Amino acid sequence: MKLRVGLIGLGNAWEQHHAPALRALADRFEVRAACDPVGHRARQLAQPFGAVVVDGYHTLIAREDIDVVLVLSPGWFGPLPLLAACAAGKAIYCGAELDLQLAEAKMIRRRAEEAGVALMAEFIRRHAPATLRLKELIATDLGQPQLLFSHHRVGDRARTNGSGGAPVADPVKRELLELVDCCCYVVGRHPNYVSGIVHHRNIDEIEDDYRMLSLDFSDRQRPGTGPVAQISCGRYIPVCWHEAVSYRPLASLQVSCENGVAFVDLPSTIVWFDEAGRHQETLDSDRPVGEQLLTQFHRAVTSLVCRKSDLSDAYGALLIVQEAARSFHEGHRVELP
Repeated sequence: MKLRVGLIGLGNAWEQHHAPALRALADRFEVRAACDPVGHRARQLAQPFGAVVVDGYHTLIAREDIDVVLVLSPGWFGPLPLLAACAAGKAIYCGAELDLQLAEAKMIRRRAEEAGVALMAEFIRRHAPATLRLKELIATDLGQPQLLFSHHRVGDRARTNGSGGAPVADPVKRELLELVDCCCYVVGRHPNYVSGIVHHRNIDEIEDDYRMLSLDFSDRQRPGTGPVAQISCGRYIPVCWHEAVSYRPLASLQVSCENGVAFVDLPSTIVWFDEAGRHQETLDSDRPVGEQLLTQFHRAVTSLVCRKSDLSDAYGALLIVQEAARSFHEGHRVELP
């Protein structure tokens, strides 16, 4: 079944993930219409697929020849297209750049469930070939995770996206959500406790330049006995220092397991060690993550069994990041619901 697609917003991942995936999956998706707050960006979305440019997301969502909506950039309208798509009964693919507050995510999840539409949140790290291979190794050779370490640095003041300079989410928060979701996915459950640390470069600054989260997956009756994840993200290097930002990057994820240790370099390289020594796998031949995500979205929309909303994972990651901030301000570890 071929789904007729409406595109909303030209995001930073368009050229790298979304456009190639839509071309590769032309037997499953047909782009019919596109919109963006900036006219030439809307044309950039529409022209490669012979789609029409429409004025505004309301007009796009109301079209009868649109089955699903891909919201790839927040533009100036934030979560409003998601609510409009739920009201129109259109399935939604929510790009990673969209910034939602906890209350908004909860409301959108409820609206999607009430409307019975599929809603997929984009988590690129979770679906990367190296992450999926790590899950296989945990189930076969490495055993259960015990310690996880993940650090990511972004350019300082990286504050614009692909929609004509519209303001975007705090880049540190956006990356933290991805890192938290990835660690929860690798462990296979959500943590029970979180601790947070925040650093401000200057005492008068409202925005922080570094955040660290410690996630404890232990049972509530036996604290300190389960997996622990140490996650950090910062924008402490000026964005104009391109070489410094990329200098000696750490592994995207380091995992110490019962029977070995693994180092994941996203999207497609994993190095792991066990009693037999060193093993390295490069998974460049696997289907790109953009295609995998859209394939899952197509399956969710066309399934006759269940049209689920997986915004629950995004909501869970948002809750963890929010409670980590509360942990810092109150000066103690927070127990998660």
